[in-house]
Amino acid sequence: MSDSLPADSVGLVTPSHLHIDTPLALDCGRVLPQFDLIYETYGTLNEDKSNAVLICHALSGDHHAAGFHSLEERKPGWWDTAIGPGKAIDTNHFFVVCPNNLGGCKGSSGPNTVNPQTGKLYGPDFPIVTVADWVKSQAILADSLGIDKWAAVVGGSLGGMQALHWAITLPERVGHALVIAAAPKLSAQNIAFNEVARTAIKSDPEFHEGRYQEFNTVPRQGLGLARMLGHITYLS
Repeated sequence: MSDSLPADSVGLVTPSHLHIDTPLALDCGRVLPQFDLIYETYGTLNEDKSNAVLICHALSGDHHAAGFHSLEERKPGWWDTAIGPGKAIDTNHFFVVCPNNLGGCKGSSGPNTVNPQTGKLYGPDFPIVTVADWVKSQAILADSLGIDKWAAVVGGSLGGMQALHWAITLPERVGHALVIAAAPKLSAQNIAFNEVARTAIKSDPEFHEGRYQEFNTVPRQGLGLARMLGHITYLS
């Protein structure tokens, strides 16, 4: 890209890191004794901390929702068209926070991070996490930032499910919930399609029972098949 950034961009951004030593009890029955969250912020938090907006990412998203990490970055964050000065989520007025979900593999604790109890990558040993778990971790992030109530929680698809869960379980901490292209639960057919996608990944010879990083490889064929299947369901 050029040396100049678009006028309506949040500009160059640097991810922030939060380490939590307090154990997090998960829906699956296991406990994360400690965890890390990577997140980005855009705009300025006002004095009474009433202008904060939480952005929840979808299944394949991450914390980089707007702006650029460097002048060499070819594409801005995944929702750059919606977040920035004068845009729908106007950073002239709002302080925007977008975390990478637990298990999201873009810096927050997940299968590709080190298990502090073993000194090795979690891999398939990382616990199963749910929408409720993500919301609990996001509430901890909000507490760390001194935000008692979000002006809005916004998300699409899996992010929309998180926004919906915020509104249901912590309504006193949500001013508005923008739930986009989401539902309160999956249909039986959708659950079945997801199982086929998981089977495609696990059947790839390079999957190595989820420890593929130890073999310096990636189950690309299985992932490709899973995404093909996903796109068929997204567009039908």
